[in-house]
Amino acid sequence: MKVRAAVLENTQAAAPYGDSKPLVVQEVDLEGPGKGEVLVKIEAAGICHSDLSVINGDRPRPTPMVLGHEAAGVVVEIGADVDDLEAGDHVIFVFVPSCGHCGPCCEGRPALCEPGALHNTAGELLSGERPFSKNGQPINHHVGVSAFAEYTTVSRRSLVKIDRAIPLDIAAVFGCAVLTGAGAVINTAAVKPGQRAAVVGLGGVGLAALLAAVASGAEQIVAVDMQQDKLDFALKLGATDAFRADDPEVVAKVKEATSGGVDVAAEMAGSAKALELAYAIARRGGTAVTAGLPHPSAMLSIPAISLVAEEKTLRGSYIGSSVPSRDLPRLLGLYGRGRLPVDRLVTHHLKLEEINEGMDRLASGAAIRQIVEFA
Repeated sequence: MKVRAAVLENTQAAAPYGDSKPLVVQEVDLEGPGKGEVLVKIEAAGICHSDLSVINGDRPRPTPMVLGHEAAGVVVEIGADVDDLEAGDHVIFVFVPSCGHCGPCCEGRPALCEPGALHNTAGELLSGERPFSKNGQPINHHVGVSAFAEYTTVSRRSLVKIDRAIPLDIAAVFGCAVLTGAGAVINTAAVKPGQRAAVVGLGGVGLAALLAAVASGAEQIVAVDMQQDKLDFALKLGATDAFRADDPEVVAKVKEATSGGVDVAAEMAGSAKALELAYAIARRGGTAVTAGLPHPSAMLSIPAISLVAEEKTLRGSYIGSSVPSRDLPRLLGLYGRGRLPVDRLVTHHLKLEEINEGMDRLASGAAIRQIVEFA
């Protein structure tokens, strides 16, 4: 079938992207679902910093590629051996397909699926196929999803079925921002009622983490960012304290405000410097958790002795250490009960043709979550 899609031809385009237009909206060919695959009509796709990181070269991926990984849609057609979905079902995409039988999957850690990571890096589906093409030449798939298209074909293992009553523009945000940010707080850090927490980096993922800290009953929640408007917004969402990350005294100020540091500091900025800051503001015996994805060449520098003398912990969190089929219904339940107001994070709705301008807003910090709609 013929579909419109935003294709990234080459990386490292110059900003502003509204002028250089690294994403070209064009008509491409899409194959229907093969064995274990599903054809989905995309209804809404979020613009995430991980998409921008592919465009600017921070996250190397093969091109050309149909970009986009945070989305929700409606099942159109199922392939052979798919017996638990049917046409009309509403689904959220998960950007690491889990094979179900590798070591991490068997340990209950599907976010670390080894075949999933291998095929994602290669620009393929879990089957090894590339369903997008143009003029007979294959177009690479973005982390098993490729959501910046009217339709996409994906592995069944990249989808979680959801209640049809949930608005799909909100459901889309759960596929990355919420699963990653809230998951890091709830699953990886296991923030408990009465604890002190901090979030460094207040993009969509960071603010989802902040909402999860509120829902988890943290007594004190410190927000840290470079932009004052995001700090002000964090206070409206439930942060108790806010500090500028570019303040030379930020570490001392956070420690003073929290009587020596926080129990859990979550870094969501995708910056080694931000992670060093998060580690520094964790108290003795505290934990720093990072879900950010800095450039592969970025190196981290922390006082090695603090791991022993202060019994600090440093933990990574990929997709919120989640089991998506378990966690997405739980998180959507929190949203439905008003305890995780993710809808407040959506700042812009746009058409596919406006996607390069959306990347500019994301790069400048002028947006939190932007939703591409395909109505």
